Amino acid sequence: MSEPVQTPQTFPTRIFSGIQPSGGLTLGNYLGALKRFVQKQDEGIETIYCLVDMHAITTWQDPIKLRQQTREAAAGFIAAGIDPTRSILFNQSQVSAHAELGWIFNCVARMGWMSRMTQFKDKAGKNSENVSLGLYAYPALMAADILAYKATHVPVGEDQKQHIELTRDIALKFNNDYKENFFPITEPVIEGAATRVMSLRDGTKKMSKSDPSDQSRINLTDDADTIAKKFRKAKTDAEPLPDSLEGLKDRPDARNLINIYAALADMTPEAVITEYAGAQFGTFKPALADLAVAKLSPITTKMSHLMQDPAEIDRILGEGASRADAIARPILDQVYDIVGMIRSRQV
Repeated sequence: MSEPVQTPQTFPTRIFSGIQPSGGLTLGNYLGALKRFVQKQDEGIETIYCLVDMHAITTWQDPIKLRQQTREAAAGFIAAGIDPTRSILFNQSQVSAHAELGWIFNCVARMGWMSRMTQFKDKAGKNSENVSLGLYAYPALMAADILAYKATHVPVGEDQKQHIELTRDIALKFNNDYKENFFPITEPVIEGAATRVMSLRDGTKKMSKSDPSDQSRINLTDDADTIAKKFRKAKTDAEPLPDSLEGLKDRPDARNLINIYAALADMTPEAVITEYAGAQFGTFKPALADLAVAKLSPITTKMSHLMQDPAEIDRILGEGASRADAIARPILDQVYDIVGMIRSRQV
């Protein structure tokens, strides 16, 4: 499939990304997403950030907990540095264009494309016949999240790269089917020292809020003592740190801690190795713990303060949704016109 001819003038730079509010935010969310979201906001690019609560219900969620977790995620965004007056921050379900465009994309995407999505296979496991249709169609809705705003760039972790590739396929097919240069071919933005933060108990597995062991992750709601204890107890090996990254090739737990330190300190992993070459983990882990506490404690404190006023969080999300809808609704209207839908109802 050949890509349509496009020009930068047609698609001004716009960033979109989101986080699923299906559990508490972790260090992985901060380093892999929130920290980079703030950096992009400060680059003067239009930034739209979404709490994808519709994605969250692809697996059953307790309604009371979902509302709480959505507010907590919003508090995490703001505490990490997202300014709701400079970025658009909202929850997905308040902007109906996501669901509406998601259906259009369900009709554009091919079954073969969806069946290749490795995240569905991982989440469904051997129980694929009993999971929700929403979990299977998740990537088409994700494409709608992005393209409802004609977003040109999406900061993501490595594990979401395949979904961005699907978004590109959907945009290309839509443009070619309707002979319109309508949607941009979105680029994934994968950068930083710790775009995929691994478990503190197993360096081969991603840090996850769903892991049964709370010791496997740093939660953004953890206090300073808890953060320090978790890092001091993080799984490592008996060898000292090497003098080059090559020496970490078969040491996933050690490599994970080096990457975390680098990301928190805004250093390269190479620079961290140079500084701590030959050090034992009895020296390195306390230094990492101190760094993490210094960086994360202010975020935890501000999140706690914000969560004391849920009505204010709801107000911020509502205002963000209005701003998001003002962008997405005209785009969706054009999609309906292109597809051939009659829109004669008087509003």
